[in-house]
Amino acid sequence: MTDAKYFTTTKKGEIFELKAELNNEKKEKKKEAVKKVIASMTVGKDVSSLFPDVINCMQTDNLELKKLVYLYLMNYAKTQPDMAIMAVNTFVKDCDDSNPLIRALAVRTMGCIRVDKITDYFCEPLRKCLKDEDPYVRKTAAVSVAKLHDINGQLVEDQGFLDLLKDLLSDSNPMVVANAVAAIGEIMETSATARDMLEFNQQTVNKLLTALNECTEWGQVFILDSISTYNPKDEREAQSIIERVTPRLAHANASVVLSSVKVVMKYLELLDQTSDFVTSLFKKLSPPLVTLLSTEPELQYVALRNINIVVQKRPDVLKQDLKVFFVKLTNQANIEQVLAELKEYATEVDVDFVRKSVRAIGRCAIKVDTAAEKCVSTLLDLIQTKVNYVVQEAIVVIKDIFRKYPNKYESVIATLCENLDTLDEPEARASMIWIIGEYAERIDNADELLESFLEGFQDENTMVQLQLLTAIVKLFLKRPNDTQELVQQVLALATQESDNPDLRDRGYIYWRLLSTDPAAAKEVVLAEKPLISEETDLIEPTLLDELICHISSLASVYHKPPSAFVEGRAAYGARRALPGRANTGEGETTATEEPSLVAQQPTVIPGQDSLIITDDLLNMNLGGPMSTAPQTQTSAGMDLLGDGLDSLLAGGGVAQPDLSGNAGFGGLSDIFGFHSSTFFTPPAETWLLAKNAKGLELNGTFSRKNNQVVMEVSVTNKAMQPMAGFAIQFNKNSFGLAPGGALQVRTPLPPNQSSNFSFPLSTQGAVMKWIHLTTYRLP
Repeated sequence: MTDAKYFTTTKKGEIFELKAELNNEKKEKKKEAVKKVIASMTVGKDVSSLFPDVINCMQTDNLELKKLVYLYLMNYAKTQPDMAIMAVNTFVKDCDDSNPLIRALAVRTMGCIRVDKITDYFCEPLRKCLKDEDPYVRKTAAVSVAKLHDINGQLVEDQGFLDLLKDLLSDSNPMVVANAVAAIGEIMETSATARDMLEFNQQTVNKLLTALNECTEWGQVFILDSISTYNPKDEREAQSIIERVTPRLAHANASVVLSSVKVVMKYLELLDQTSDFVTSLFKKLSPPLVTLLSTEPELQYVALRNINIVVQKRPDVLKQDLKVFFVKLTNQANIEQVLAELKEYATEVDVDFVRKSVRAIGRCAIKVDTAAEKCVSTLLDLIQTKVNYVVQEAIVVIKDIFRKYPNKYESVIATLCENLDTLDEPEARASMIWIIGEYAERIDNADELLESFLEGFQDENTMVQLQLLTAIVKLFLKRPNDTQELVQQVLALATQESDNPDLRDRGYIYWRLLSTDPAAAKEVVLAEKPLISEETDLIEPTLLDELICHISSLASVYHKPPSAFVEGRAAYGARRALPGRANTGEGETTATEEPSLVAQQPTVIPGQDSLIITDDLLNMNLGGPMSTAPQTQTSAGMDLLGDGLDSLLAGGGVAQPDLSGNAGFGGLSDIFGFHSSTFFTPPAETWLLAKNAKGLELNGTFSRKNNQVVMEVSVTNKAMQPMAGFAIQFNKNSFGLAPGGALQVRTPLPPNQSSNFSFPLSTQGAVMKWIHLTTYRLP
């Protein structure tokens, strides 16, 4: 019968029966009882009350029973620290047992018991096991040093365990060496003192390389990772290490291969880049990386993320394997071959694959200037297929091509407009709107096209709404005579009927620009845009160097340094960097060493973390000095907005001259902090329903009195008893609003009675920054 029977019993009074069985003189009965205890512990039952009885079973020669007792002990030692001390003598005795399996089991279990009271008793048995004659015991003891260091690092350093651990690097058994390396690596990650004591030297590295060939695959990974932290003294030593590591590139285990690549990539920095050795090394690196792409999907993904780092640092490594990495390695010499292949891909039945193929054609156009015309021609051929998702992807990439090559391929706009009605994806619609707005002066019916999008404005995706707002403002600035009504309509939709703060903010900003200085609006909205580059996925050079040192780890998959996602790593982990050649200084690279790396990099659009984000309007410096004369005419002698936009937020009426310099702002004068004789006060709203607050109902609005923001509040008691003890608290908000005076509410407030009061507010409170759903850069 299998051990599954131990998980099926649910008898009452089981603890008392187990207690009796644990104290039975028959060994088989004891073993059965301990198995039942472990089964109960596994399913979540509390069997800690049996701790003394289970500990008494430790005195046995039966290895299986001893393992079960040790397992129970590791689980409950934290909750029973005083009782756990009872097991110390047995541990010490087991560490001197004639059976090496029992000695190793004892020292391993002591390392897993995280109880401070036991650590002092752990030192002497551990010291003996580190010098044990059996390699299995020594390798287990090596790992236990790391566990003890995690519990009490100072104790490990004071007791000299680090020196004993370092001595194990010279052990004759490769598994002992591998475990010692793993323990040292773990300790060095968390202790600066230990890092200095355990730093590798040339002699130690030679010993590790000797053990490398005889280790298991995981032992090889630990050794290769530790070698990658060593900085060779000169080029000759670096080349020697690479020669001894290179055979690991042919290993069947992907982790061993990537760890070997890490060592080679790091030490390449110390070699003469023009030497034949480096050329031959590139040829050796390519096949194992390509082979990794023949494994299961999960490994393929990890491999590709690591290959991305390798290619960015050393583009020549995979230049002979173009067919495996078409887009990444595209250049002028092979663009014909790549385009033919991608065009073939775009006719496949896999929709996602086709989309990526079309986007790849666009990236080729942006990357290889001389092939841009061929790429555009290929995209037009694909558009003619009238396959909906192909057309939409093509429009998205053509928009990027327009950004890269302005005023060059605009002849294709007519073809794009023919497919306007088939666009149903937000990105494609936004791209088409951008093209219409950018080239509005060349499209006779641009206003009609944009107006067709405006009909369903509220139902559009945020991306489309933002792009449509900008495109119509561009159209207005280019053709103001016949698009005034259209721009009024879109600004009203953006500022009045939208709940999206990004859209509303952009609408207000365009409103103010158009109202105050149309010339400035043209400079901002129609400003020349920087050329985009295909290399938008390039990793920042300093980060790239650090990631090279972390190939085959999570950092290389996330493309982030370990300190960004490992808790405590920023405080303890030393930042890794590539070594510098002796004649150039640490981290420097000269043009003679790596011409490809110091070449002029293309201008790249900033990443999302560096884009201008429209933050809280009240925090922007919008209240600069204004002209004292009313500004009603543009430099061309025409009022771009007239009275139409003044009525959008101010409620209509004929605009009157405003000597304060706020002409044309309407209701926005209050928002931007301008002084005016009258202010718009919105009608009161119900803020809190009586059914949701045990009879308390709140109605109110905000207004301005004597140049101070005021909250007009009406408190109504709809309960059956009087209310008292009123208080108000403001959460952290984006306007910095906070109480500016005492709360004046009638107390107690009788049933069915109301109390109306004005509550002054201060704008000096804590400000909460908005976290935008969409970050965007103002054009």
